[in-house]
Amino acid sequence: MTIFGSTRVFLILGDPVAQVRAPQVFNHLFEKHGVDAVLVPARVAPGEFDSFAHAVLKAGNIDGLWLTIPHKTAMMRMLDRCDALGHAAGAVNAARRNADGSIEGALFDGIGFAKGLDHWKVPIAGRRVLIVGAGGAGVAIAATLAARGAARIALAVRDVQRATEIVERLRAAFNCDVAAVPTPDPAGYDLVINATPLGMQASDPLAFDVARLDDGSCVVDILMKNQPTPLLRACHARGIAAYPGFEMLIQQVPEYLSFFGLDHVAAAVQSDLSGVRALFEAAQ
Repeated sequence: MTIFGSTRVFLILGDPVAQVRAPQVFNHLFEKHGVDAVLVPARVAPGEFDSFAHAVLKAGNIDGLWLTIPHKTAMMRMLDRCDALGHAAGAVNAARRNADGSIEGALFDGIGFAKGLDHWKVPIAGRRVLIVGAGGAGVAIAATLAARGAARIALAVRDVQRATEIVERLRAAFNCDVAAVPTPDPAGYDLVINATPLGMQASDPLAFDVARLDDGSCVVDILMKNQPTPLLRACHARGIAAYPGFEMLIQQVPEYLSFFGLDHVAAAVQSDLSGVRALFEAAQ
């Protein structure tokens, strides 16, 4: 792609950033749809995040930031405004500088996850949900499923006391039945989600006991690597419907584009996501 003096610049901030695939996908889309913009990764240590983000958002041609681990939560303290899901989860995926100079954030992890469920025709309203892990992605998913009418959401965490603030925030925001539980027992749930890193290494144990899953339940493992994961293979062996988290990333793409004012590109991409799926597959 050709970069001009007029090119709008976006940065994706993380530590590390070698694993990010968003630049390959979004830069292709910018070029395909004639958008004079570029997305560039920047490795920023946690201790340098505030000063770096504050400085770059003052640049007139840097229009916004993508946030990845470990900066999704840190960005919150720099925002003037935030969408309801980001506020409830305490984290954002993206931040933009508005025309008035204010910084606004939004969270798409949960939206992408829910759109993935829609793609697979897995219902959300009225479902009993267990989310194993309460990191940024797990809480984002919990917030969106609460907003979409899940009947009950349990967050399986090692330290229930530390999850109290998250639970109270979700209850207040969505008036829903949310609780923290100390063990990841999947019995009694319709939808069970692995939002932990378990499965990244071959020696990892499964995130929960697949034998305890109810017949007819559904599992999603949001790990992006090692597909199909050991958890998905174990579920399939039991005849349990189980899906990878890959779709979560794909479904977020139009949300980012729209958030940064590229509604026409977002609509075109949303109408046919097959090209985005191919881009992510090629980037793996």
